[in-house]
Amino acid sequence: MYDFLSEAQSLFEYTQTMRRDFHAHPELGFQEVRTAGIVTKELTNLGLEVHAGVGGTGVVAILEGSRPGPVVLVRADMDALPIIEETGAPYASQNPGVMHACGHDGHTATLLTIARMLNAHRNDLAGTVKFMFQPAEEGLGGAEKMIADGVLNNPKVDVALALHVWNEKPVGWIGIANGPAMAGAEIFNIKIRGKGGHGAAPHLAVDPILASAQIISALQGIVSRNLPPLQTAVISVCTIRAGETFNVIPPMVEMTGTIRTFEPAVRTLVLDRFEKTIHSVAEAMGCQAEINVKSLTPATINHTETAVQVQATAHRLFPDADVDPTNFVTMGSEDFAFILEKVPGCFFFIGSANPEKGLDAGHHHPKFDFDETALPKGAALMTASILDLLK
Repeated sequence: MYDFLSEAQSLFEYTQTMRRDFHAHPELGFQEVRTAGIVTKELTNLGLEVHAGVGGTGVVAILEGSRPGPVVLVRADMDALPIIEETGAPYASQNPGVMHACGHDGHTATLLTIARMLNAHRNDLAGTVKFMFQPAEEGLGGAEKMIADGVLNNPKVDVALALHVWNEKPVGWIGIANGPAMAGAEIFNIKIRGKGGHGAAPHLAVDPILASAQIISALQGIVSRNLPPLQTAVISVCTIRAGETFNVIPPMVEMTGTIRTFEPAVRTLVLDRFEKTIHSVAEAMGCQAEINVKSLTPATINHTETAVQVQATAHRLFPDADVDPTNFVTMGSEDFAFILEKVPGCFFFIGSANPEKGLDAGHHHPKFDFDETALPKGAALMTASILDLLK
C-alpha cells in the first residue's frame, strides 16, 4: 500500500513553488502561453508523451503503465480572472488587472505534482493516465475546445477526474457528491428601450430605468413562485448600465446576469418564465425588451459509481477527515461538465480556507488566497483515486 500523502508532502516545496510562480504570472483564458510552456517543460522532463496547443493553449500528457488497463483522464484548469489583486502576498500578481482568484494556479501545480507521483510508480500501473491542462475554464469554452481537438480519444478515455480547492470550507474538509455537484449556467443580456427625455419632465419620456427596476423585482419571483420549494434555481442581475448625466432620462438600459439550474425541466421552466416576465413588464411600462440568453455550461453531474469509489478512497486515505456525506453541491458552474457528459467521472472539492491565517476570502474576490497545505491532500487523494480506478 502506497503512502501517497507522505509522497505528496515530500513534494510540497515543489508544489508550492510552482503554484506561487503561476500565481505571480496569471494569464487570462486562451492566453496561457507562459503557463502552458512551463507545464509542457515539466511534463517533458518526466519523459511523458506531451501534446501542446490542444484546444488553443491546452496541454495533454500521456503516462502509460506497464500493463494494459483502463484510461483515466485527470484535469486541471490554468486560466486566471480579470481582477485587480488585493492580497498583498509576496507572490501577488505581476500582471496588472489579472489575478488567480479561483485557485486554478493551485490546480495546475497539484496536477504537475500528481504527474510526478504517478510517474514514479509507472511500472506498477495497469492502464493509462491522461493529464489534461485546460485553458479558459472561466466561461470561455476551454473544455469544449479541447474535446473538439480530441482530448477524450487516442487513447479513448474511460473515466475522468478533477478537483477544486474550495474556500467556503476549511482545510481537512472534502466534498464528493454522488450526483449533481455544480449547476448549469446561462448568461443573459437584456436591453430595455424606452424614450429619452429631460429628468424634469418624465411625462414626456418613457423611462427604461423605471421599467428595469420593475423587471428586476419581478424576476426574483420566478424561483419563489414558480418552482416547487424543494427544487432550486438562481437568477441574478449583476450589471446595469444606463445614462450619462444626472438630469437626462436615457433611451435604453442594458442589464446582464446569470441563471443557474440543475435539472433540464427546471431550466426550461425558468427560461420560459424569464422571457415572458421581461417582455410583459417592459410592455406594461411602455418599453420594448431585447433578450439574449447564452448557455455557458450544463450541470456538473458526477457518475455515482465513480463518486462512491472516490469517497471510499478518501475515507481510507483520511480516516479522520471531514468527508462530507451530504452530497455537497454549489450553484457555481464548471465546464468539466462537458467532459462528464461524454464519460463517467467525478468532480470533487478540497477544503482550503484557514481563517486564522486570513485565508478565507471567497472565490473571485480581490483578496482570494488559500491555505496551500490543502494541495498535498488534494494530490494524495487524486493519485490514490486514479490507482483505485485503474485496478
